[in-house]
Amino acid sequence: MKQRAVLCPRCRQIIGSDETRCSWCGASRANPVWALFGGDATWISGSILTINVLFFALSLLLSTRVDRVHGLLTPGQNSLLLLGASGSFPIDQYGRYWTLVSANYLHGGILHLLFNLMAFRQLAPWVVHEYGNSRMLNIYTLGGVAGYLVSYLAGVPFTVGASAALCSLIGALLFYGKSRGGSYGGMVYREIGGWAISIFVFGLLVPGINNWAHGGGVVAGVLLGALFGYNEKRAQGTFDYLLALGCGLMTIGILAWALWGARL
Repeated sequence: MKQRAVLCPRCRQIIGSDETRCSWCGASRANPVWALFGGDATWISGSILTINVLFFALSLLLSTRVDRVHGLLTPGQNSLLLLGASGSFPIDQYGRYWTLVSANYLHGGILHLLFNLMAFRQLAPWVVHEYGNSRMLNIYTLGGVAGYLVSYLAGVPFTVGASAALCSLIGALLFYGKSRGGSYGGMVYREIGGWAISIFVFGLLVPGINNWAHGGGVVAGVLLGALFGYNEKRAQGTFDYLLALGCGLMTIGILAWALWGARL
């Protein structure tokens, strides 16, 4: 079967169907390292969605054993604590600093989960388009950690949810829109600015929302977007791929540790 033309995972130029290497930068279209974290692959976003759903299901299962909670699709706090909820309580009482990562994959209820997954499905492809897969994963992971670190420093005792990481994607797009400028950049900035304002207002009106994590995530996203750059400024490179590999391995290792600790 004849291979199709693809985007080079390193420089994002077109590699023709009859080419084995990119004529622009020389990268091999078959290089497994570039293929994992570059190009137009969607498996990274799909994996994040899958892990969120899987850990929600596991939290419900664990709740039936630990919290004796049945139904309502709401996990108990003990099960969330075991699986890696963050906040001043788990960190100060048990030294669980690794929960700054794991809390991004836990949710307190089905509506909480669905809202965040729908937001991710809209934001992640946009960030991938402007920053690339590797930088999207880096912003999501590091921005989520930063958001929960701010939340911890603010004294929030117990918290879960992907919204800190999602807000970092919002921050990165805010930076992109403002930095790029022009009609398209202005459109991005206005639309994503609307997201940011809506989240802020929602956090003020609805009790129990972790506004510290949201705000920390947005600020971290802006800073990471400026630090990493976007596709129109700089193509993804070795640093971005290796950092994404590190973020991915760190996340997998921490979530596996959480599962081991919960004995699932």
